[in-house]
Amino acid sequence: MAESSFDSLNEDYAEIVVVRHGETSWNAERKIQGHLDVELNDAGRQQADRVAERLSKEPKISYVYSSDLKRAFVTAQIIAAKCGKLEVLTDRDLRERHLGDMQGLVYQEASKIRPEAYKAFSSYRTDVDIPGGGESLDKLYDRCTSALQRIGDKHKGERVVVVTHGGVIRSLYERACPSARKVEKILNTSVNVFRLFDGDKWTIQVWGDVTHLDQTGFLQSGFGGDRTSG
Repeated sequence: MAESSFDSLNEDYAEIVVVRHGETSWNAERKIQGHLDVELNDAGRQQADRVAERLSKEPKISYVYSSDLKRAFVTAQIIAAKCGKLEVLTDRDLRERHLGDMQGLVYQEASKIRPEAYKAFSSYRTDVDIPGGGESLDKLYDRCTSALQRIGDKHKGERVVVVTHGGVIRSLYERACPSARKVEKILNTSVNVFRLFDGDKWTIQVWGDVTHLDQTGFLQSGFGGDRTSG
């Protein structure tokens, strides 16, 4: 994906910097989070500091939006503090996919403990809900792409940050690049820059950039940012 040139924004589009939250202990332990409200660990806070420092040196951020789950919200607060002491605006529609009975389980054990939920979770059909109140991929897609479109419509000519989750970012990628190969993984605090134009056109300027983590480290597995979501 091409690097952003950071040329002057115009009124034709909103530039939205979509960031995955920092690492949690459950990411490191390969536990499935979904809507469960797990906090950042020490590594996650360091990652958030580094991405905040990076964004503070790039073109001005006008607003910061976030999922209301703590791992995203605290990441967003750290970014907002470094980028002009902005307020963080929360939106429940930016939450991770609800993973039903899979939530709280170690991924490798899920197929034995909750076989029906695991079967639904592993299905390649996009309309399958996960037992225990979980969402289908279609419901996740509709929810989070609508949320980003609302943000884009409000902020034409501006650069805003959205802090969210791996499953959400995968859906946003599919909205922008519907014919591309599926995304393998979304790393913690990776930077992904979308432009939302009039006429519902989305493009991606920067994808999966974690160069700010050279000295901090990141989970190479991308757990929670791949099909495991989190």
